Amino acid sequence: MGAMRRTVWGILAALLLVLVSGCSFATKDPDYVPPAPLPPLEQLQQVPVSEQTTLAAGEDVTAFVTGDRNIVCAMTSSRGGHLNLPYEANSYSDAANNKFAVVPVVHCELAAYAKAELDDMADDCAGTGLGYLGGTALLTPDKAVYGSCRSGVTQMESEFGPKGSRNGPISKLRELADGQNIERNGLRCSAYNGGVACGNVSGGVAFFVSREGYQLVSDGGKTVRGSLKEGF
Repeated sequence: MGAMRRTVWGILAALLLVLVSGCSFATKDPDYVPPAPLPPLEQLQQVPVSEQTTLAAGEDVTAFVTGDRNIVCAMTSSRGGHLNLPYEANSYSDAANNKFAVVPVVHCELAAYAKAELDDMADDCAGTGLGYLGGTALLTPDKAVYGSCRSGVTQMESEFGPKGSRNGPISKLRELADGQNIERNGLRCSAYNGGVACGNVSGGVAFFVSREGYQLVSDGGKTVRGSLKEGF
């Protein structure tokens, strides 16, 4: 009886040894260097497109915020430079704009952001040179720009900036999870690497925006401007 008991205990011990030796424990490699994030156009090409129904902010707009509540984007339309934004007062629906063609666009606002580089300032603000600020990005089918002429804070700054209320229309929008893509009217956006990339993949234009800076991509990725270096 004692011999049988010892045999059983021996088998159990052997099994336990096999189980323990079969387990793996992750240890940090001090020499490991994580791969650089993909350039914006490559990211937009490779990540599968997510369902957009839960992100709809009205019949003609798809809007989302990032997980850290630093970036809000609207995949929407423009008429004569007037944007249809669900969270900011605008004149898009004015009858005077009916004569303009409807253009699909993506517009993003940031709560904390980098300044626009001098070479990327696309507007002199009606000749005054004043009021051109960072914190916004606009993608059309053939161009991506950063910054705009404006006075005061954006709705995103009002809600989630340093003195933001944390309450308002943007706070009620759904989140686009990190690594997800979404597409509307031929334009695509992806939340990744602490920011958002949006682009017209077939047209070879895109932007990437984050707290740290921005990139403007054109010519199928051959031309990259902005405060972030390539391979950021």
